Amino acid sequence: MSWLVSVLGSVALWVGGALLLAAATIIGPGRLRELRGDLTARLWRSRHALAALGLVLVASAVGRSSLQVISRLWGLQLTGLIYAIEGEFVGWIQATFATPELTVYFSGIYVYGYAFLLSFPFLAYLALPRTETLRRLLVAYAFNYAIGLAIYTLVFAHGPRNLDVATSLLVTYNPDFTALTSEINEATNVFPSLHTSLSVTVATFAVLTRKEYPAWTPIALWLSTSVVIATMYLGIHWLIDVIGGIVLALGSVYLSYRYVEADDADADERDAEPVRPATPNDE
Repeated sequence: MSWLVSVLGSVALWVGGALLLAAATIIGPGRLRELRGDLTARLWRSRHALAALGLVLVASAVGRSSLQVISRLWGLQLTGLIYAIEGEFVGWIQATFATPELTVYFSGIYVYGYAFLLSFPFLAYLALPRTETLRRLLVAYAFNYAIGLAIYTLVFAHGPRNLDVATSLLVTYNPDFTALTSEINEATNVFPSLHTSLSVTVATFAVLTRKEYPAWTPIALWLSTSVVIATMYLGIHWLIDVIGGIVLALGSVYLSYRYVEADDADADERDAEPVRPATPNDE
């Protein structure tokens, strides 16, 4: 498994460097200083959302293989239907646009860019005085993974690379990248595309919080769009998977806003306010 250590080390190095640069230029020293003094309190106020996301991730990691067996035996077999509807669209994308330079770009985006895209908002929203946006993001991530895992169990479908509709360009560029993604996802986890749903989730939050982080919005839109295109360019997902991922993202963001506003919208202010001793005038 030395390849795994090497790839993970490379991802950690590049993404870590990008996070440091983005923290300094987008978040800014002032907010980072405030975060250092209030980190524990902000994490504590976000504990329920963190726990929800952690629970979903653990359930996904532990139960993914077993749920795929259930999907293979009793799930809806939709590979043929997807191909009948979509045909050779992904193959056409590769035949029309594939170049060595684009393959390098989209492979890097699919691995490095995606990891940065998902991790930076956590740091950025943690640096805001109120944790409302952070909790919404974490809950939206949780909804993406939970709903996606449920659909993966109900739907059994292979991607275009498995039907020879398209070439797996990620293997062509770096076979270790494909081996890394196979450690995280099953080959039949194609509908919906979680790469798409999570990337669009981040982009949606970036637009909604553009007043707090105006410089982050165009970067998030660029990276998320690149990830969405990469899923098809590299032969991993169908266009239908991408459309499903976009719908899942928007639904998850909507649910997260409803959940946090209904239950936790005023938690920051209540937790932050000092306890004032009662006086006779209060009675």
